[in-house]
Amino acid sequence: MSSVAHSSLLGFARSGRGGGGVHFDLVTIALTLGIVLLGLVMVTSASVSIAGQATGEPFYYLERQLLLTLIGGACAALLFSIPTPLLERASGPLLALAITLLGLVLIPGLGHAVNGSRRWLKLAGINFQVSELSRMLVLVYLASYAVRREAELRESFTGLGKPLVLLAGASALLLAEPDFGAATVLFATGFALLFLAGARLRYVIATTALAGAGFAVLAVSSSYRLRRLTAFLDPWADPYNSGFQLTQSLIAIGRGQWLGVGLGDSVQKLFYLPEAHTDFLFAVLAEELGLAGVALTLALFLGLIWRSFHIARLASDAHLRFQSLLAAGFGLWVGIQAFINIGVNMGVLPTKGLTLPLMSYGRSSLVVALAWVGLVLRVHHEATREQRGAATARSAA
Repeated sequence: MSSVAHSSLLGFARSGRGGGGVHFDLVTIALTLGIVLLGLVMVTSASVSIAGQATGEPFYYLERQLLLTLIGGACAALLFSIPTPLLERASGPLLALAITLLGLVLIPGLGHAVNGSRRWLKLAGINFQVSELSRMLVLVYLASYAVRREAELRESFTGLGKPLVLLAGASALLLAEPDFGAATVLFATGFALLFLAGARLRYVIATTALAGAGFAVLAVSSSYRLRRLTAFLDPWADPYNSGFQLTQSLIAIGRGQWLGVGLGDSVQKLFYLPEAHTDFLFAVLAEELGLAGVALTLALFLGLIWRSFHIARLASDAHLRFQSLLAAGFGLWVGIQAFINIGVNMGVLPTKGLTLPLMSYGRSSLVVALAWVGLVLRVHHEATREQRGAATARSAA
C-alpha cells in the first residue's frame, strides 16, 4: 500500500474513531436557521417593490433566495460528509485554487463586470462571486499553516510574516477587482486567526500598525475610495450624491424607534435606499422591526459567533488543532463581516459593498456561508466523537 493511501486511511480512521453515530450541534443549526429565516422575511419585504417594477414578479428575489438556501444547504451537507483531515492535507491545492480564481476574474472575457467592478465568473449562465469561496479557501490554508508551523509562528516574526505576505497578495487581487470590503474582511479575519493560533502579541501589535497604515494609504490613494470615506465622515454635506446611501440608511434606522413601523411598511425601501435587499438590508430591518428587531438580530449573530468559538474550544480540548482553527475562523469571519455591514448601515464605518452574512440577498455569499456552517458542524461531530471515544477508552481501562 502506498504511503499516501496509508495516510488517507489513517485520517479516515481518526475522524471516525470514538462514539458511533452522527453528532449534530442543534444549537448551531437553530441559530443558523433563525438568521436565514429572518433574512428571507426581510429580503422579501425589502425587495418586493423593486422586483415588482423590474421583473413584474414581486417575489422574484424571495424565490431565488429560497433556491440559494437549498443549494447552500446541499453544500453544507457535502462538507459535513468530508473528514477534515482530508481538507488539511489538501490545503495547498485549495490555496492554489483560490489564487487562480482571484486571477481569472481579472481577465477580460472571463471576469464579468457589474457596476465597474470585475468580481464575477459566469458559470453555467450564473454569476459566481469568486471572492466568497476564495476567502474561505485561504482561511483553510492559514489554519493548516498554523498547525504545521506552530513553533515558528509562536517564536519568530518570520512565522507570522509568511502568512501575512500571502494575505497581502490575496488582498491585492481583491483590490484589483476592486473589492476593498472583501480585502478588509479577509485580512482582518486571517490576521485574527493567526493571533488565536499563537502569534506573539508584540509581533501582532507591530503588524497591526503596519497593516492599518497600509489600508489607510490604499483608502486615500483612490479618488473613488476617498469620496466614500469623506461621505462617511459627513454624509449630510452632500445628501443627494456621495452621501445619499448613508443618509437614507440613517433615516430608515431613525424611523424604526422601539418597535418599528411594521413589517412591510418601510418607506425607505421604496426606491429611496439603494441596495435595500443586499448591502443595506439591516437598515430596512431596523425601520420595520425597530430596536426590538435589531436586538434580536444581534442576539442571533452573537449566539452563532459564541457557538463557533465553543466548538473551537471543544475541538481544542480533543486535541484537534486544525479543526479548532476552522471553527474559530468561521466565528471570526461572521463577526467581522456582520460588524462592518451593521457599522456601515449605522454610519460608524465607511460605505463598503458587503452583505450581512446569511441574511442579505447575495448569491455566492449565502451559499458559501451555509457551506461553511456545514464545515463547523463537521468539526463539532469529529470533536464529540473524539472526546466520547477517549472517555470510553478511559472507562474500559
